[in-house]
Amino acid sequence: MNASTRTLCGMKTSTNQLAIEATGLRKSFGDKTVLDGIDLHVPAGSIFALLGPNGAGKTTAVQILSTLISADAGELRVGGHDLATDAQAVRAAIGVTGQFSAVDGLITGEENMLLMADLHHLSRREGRRVAAELLERFDLTDAAKKPASTYSGGMKRRLDIAMTLVGDPRIIFLDEPTTGLDPRSRHTMWNIIRGLVSGGVTVLLTTQYLDEADQLADSIAVLNGGKLVAQGTASELKRLVPGGHVRLRFDEPRAYESAAVALREATRDDESLSLQIPSGGSQRELRAILDWLDAASIEADELTVHTPDLDDVFFALTSPTSPAAPTTPATVTTAATALKENVR
Repeated sequence: MNASTRTLCGMKTSTNQLAIEATGLRKSFGDKTVLDGIDLHVPAGSIFALLGPNGAGKTTAVQILSTLISADAGELRVGGHDLATDAQAVRAAIGVTGQFSAVDGLITGEENMLLMADLHHLSRREGRRVAAELLERFDLTDAAKKPASTYSGGMKRRLDIAMTLVGDPRIIFLDEPTTGLDPRSRHTMWNIIRGLVSGGVTVLLTTQYLDEADQLADSIAVLNGGKLVAQGTASELKRLVPGGHVRLRFDEPRAYESAAVALREATRDDESLSLQIPSGGSQRELRAILDWLDAASIEADELTVHTPDLDDVFFALTSPTSPAAPTTPATVTTAATALKENVR
C-alpha cells in the first residue's frame, strides 16, 4: 500500500487527513497479548468507535494512543505526531476522558475547571474566562458553585468533558463516556459529542453500547481477543451478518398463494399470509421485488424490510466460534464471506 494513502471503507484518505493512525499496534502484559497487531485509521473531524467485549483491548488502545502507556510495537501517529519521538506534542493536541471521572468531588465544579486551567498554564484571567464559557456550554453554570459530589452522574460526565476541553484539544479520547448514565443523560452526552465534531474535533470513543456506536460513529472497529475482527461503517458491518429479509404480507389468500408459488425461495407463513424473502435490503433488491409484483399484477398489502442490527454483528463477530477477519478495512467483503459461511 502506498505510504501516502490508505483505503478506508472504499475511499482513499490522505495521511495528512488522518487524526489518528496506528499500524501493527501490539501490546502484551506478561504472557497475555492484549493487542495483536491492529491497524486503526481515523479521519480528522470524524467519530470513530471501538467496540468489543470486556478484555478485548479497547481501553489499552486508548491508553497507548493517548500516551498513558507505551506500545510494544507499531507505527503510531496522533495529530500528525509520532508517538515514539514526539509524545509531548501528542499530549498537547489531545484530551482524554476515562471510564472513571477525573472530577474532584470535594471542590466545586468551577474549582475543578480552574484547576485544569492552572494545569494548562492559563493566566488567571484567561482561566476564569475559559471556565465560565465551558460551564455555560455544558449547562453547568447554576451548579458551578456547588461541590461536585452533589452532581448527578450525567452532570459529572459533562463536567469531565468540559475539563477535558480546557486545553482546546482537536482530538478527544472518550473511554466509555456514558457508562452508568440514564437514557436521558446518554442522549444529552450524544448531542455533546456531535457538537464537538461539528466544531472540527475528532473523537475516538470506546463503548459497549451498540446503539451508541450506531447513532454516533462515522466508522466502527470491532475488537475481540486483541484482534481487529471487522472495521467499516455501521451499514457495512450490518451487511456482514446474514438474516436480512423482506417480508410481504397479504390480506387476500389468493394473492398470497400466487406470490408463494412464484417466489419459491420465500419462506411461507400461512397463518399470517406473509412471505419472507432473503435480502440485504439494498435499493436494487427492493426495486426488483416491487417490479416483480407489478409485472405479476400482485399487490402486497404490507412490505417491511429487516436488516441485522449491530447487536447481531457484535454477537456474531465476538462469539467463540467466530472466524478472525483480516484486519484491514479493505477486506470487509472477505470478512463477510467468512462470517456467513460460519453462521450457516
